[in-house]
Amino acid sequence: MALKTRIREYREKAGMKQSELAELVGARRETIGHLENGKYNPSLKLAMAIAKVFHVTVEDLFEFTED
Repeated sequence: MALKTRIREYREKAGMKQSELAELVGARRETIGHLENGKYNPSLKLAMAIAKVFHVTVEDLFEFTED
C-alpha cells in the first residue's frame, strides 16, 4: 500500500510555506517536504496536528492506495 497525501494542496491553498506549517506542528521543514512527496509516513500525532491546522480530518489529508 502507498500513502497518498493532499498536504501540499491544503498548504498552498492556505498560502503557507513548508517552514510555516512545520513550525505550527512542531516538525522540521524537511519532514513536511518528505510527507508531501510520499517519502515519509507520519505518526498519528503528526497527522492529527496537520489536520487540525487546516481544520480537516486526517482522512481528508491522507489516503492509502493499492500499489
